[in-house]
Amino acid sequence: MMNIDPRLQRPLLLSLLCAALSGCGHPSETGTAPASAVVRKGAALSVPAASPLRQSLQLATVEEHDVARAIPVPAMVEADPAHLVRVVPPVSGRIGQLLKHLGDTVKAGDALFTMDSADVAAAYSDNGKAQAGLTLARHNLERQKELRAADISARKDLEQAESDYAQALSESERSKSRLAQLGTGSGNGRLYTLRSPLSGHVIELNGGQGGFWNDTNAPLMVVADLSTVWLSASVQEKDLAAVYAGQTADIELNAYPGEHIAGKVGYVSEVLDPDTRTVKVRVAVDNRNGRLKPGMFARVTFSAAPHRGVVVPASALVQNGTQTQVYVETAAWTFEARTVTTGIHGGDQVEIASGLKAGARIVAKEGVLLND
Repeated sequence: MMNIDPRLQRPLLLSLLCAALSGCGHPSETGTAPASAVVRKGAALSVPAASPLRQSLQLATVEEHDVARAIPVPAMVEADPAHLVRVVPPVSGRIGQLLKHLGDTVKAGDALFTMDSADVAAAYSDNGKAQAGLTLARHNLERQKELRAADISARKDLEQAESDYAQALSESERSKSRLAQLGTGSGNGRLYTLRSPLSGHVIELNGGQGGFWNDTNAPLMVVADLSTVWLSASVQEKDLAAVYAGQTADIELNAYPGEHIAGKVGYVSEVLDPDTRTVKVRVAVDNRNGRLKPGMFARVTFSAAPHRGVVVPASALVQNGTQTQVYVETAAWTFEARTVTTGIHGGDQVEIASGLKAGARIVAKEGVLLND
C-alpha cells in the first residue's frame, strides 16, 4: 500500500468530495436563471409572458368626455336682506305687552308689541294744537276777506291772514304725517302699537315686557322670512370668469354631511374686495322646510362651462421626479413612458391637457411597478 503524506490527505479528501457533488461552489451547467419581470429595450419596457406583472397591470383605452372645472369655495347661510326687517321702535317708552315671542310666526300687519310712550302723547298733543291753530287761521282769513271786500280793512291785514293760514296748514300736515309715521290714527293717549311689515318668524328678541326702551336706533325685534335664504360665498379673482348669475351650484352643509343641495346664483357682486381679492357671490336656496339656519357654514361648488377633453383614471398617473407620466402600450405588453400635462381633476378622473390622445391604450393601474 502506498503511503500518503498526512499533510496532503485533507486537501485530497475535499477535492474528491467536491467532485462527487458535481462541483462545489460552481453553478450547475444545466440550471436556468429566473425570468425577469420587465425587459428594457431602450425606452420600451416589455413584460414577458412569464412575468407576474401581467397579473397586476390593468390596461384601459383613453377616452374623451365632457369635463368641467369645479370651483369649491367656503360659504355661510344668510337671511335674504329683502325679507328681513329689524323692528326699531320710533319712540321711547315702557314695553307694555309682547304680543309675539321668539320663534313665533307672524303675518304682515300683525301687532308685535305695545309701548306706553310719552312721545306718542306729545305727538297727539301737537296734532291737536295744529288742528286748532288751523281752524283759527281759517276763520281769521275768511273774516279778513269779508272786511277787505267791504273795503273796511287794509290789504296788509288780509295778506297777514293768508300767511297765518298757510303756516297753520303746514303745521297741521306735519303733525298728521308724524302720527302716520308712528302708525297711529287720530285720537289721544300714550299707547303705541307696532305692527310687522312682513310675514315670517321672530328670529331675534331683545326686550322684555315691562322694560323701558329708549334707544330708537336699536332693534327690539327682528322678523325674517326664511323660506328662501342666501348662501354668501367668496370667489377668488382668478375664478371669477367661471361664475355668473343663473348658474347652478352644488351645496354641502357642515350640519348635514353627505347631503347635497342645489342652488342658483342670484347675484355676483360688482365690487372686488381689495384686501382678500375675492368677490361676493350669493346663491339663492329654497328653505321652506326650515333646515337651513342663518350662520351655518357650507361649501359651495361652482362648475365652469363643460368642454371635451381627454380623460384618464387618476391611478394611471405616475410621478417620476418632477414629471407626470403615463405608460402607453406601443405593442402587445410593451410600454413606453409618456410625459403628460394634467388639467382638471374631478374625483377619480383626470383631464390630460397635452401628451396623450384618445384611443391610446395605457396602464390604468399599478403603472408604478413599471417605473420601479
